[in-house]
Amino acid sequence: MIRVTDLDASISFYRDVLGMNLISRTDYPEGKFTLAFLGYGTSKDDPCIELTHNWGTTSYTLGTAYGHIALGTEDIRGTCEKVRARGGKVVREPGPMKHGTTVIAFIEDPDGYKIELIQR
Repeated sequence: MIRVTDLDASISFYRDVLGMNLISRTDYPEGKFTLAFLGYGTSKDDPCIELTHNWGTTSYTLGTAYGHIALGTEDIRGTCEKVRARGGKVVREPGPMKHGTTVIAFIEDPDGYKIELIQR
């Protein structure tokens, strides 16, 4: 779960830039928050990212315990080009990871969360 400041912008990023499906979106008026689940499957039984929007919150400190989300891809360079073409931000171009040979890249969501792409 990650907390987001603009739920519509975040849903658009994960759906339109990364190609995930919006599985559900539920408002909780009593708690003043909304939960949205997105993934590459079709139900919450499949791996998902949970986005939490606390109504009225305009910013968060990302913190030092959080690292990043990681997604595997068969074509990292092509994926980076698709991200750019769809309005996403590539913050580290594809290349070997430090101290290794695995090819990785990083992109960033609207709240500044880093997403690592890993060449499979």
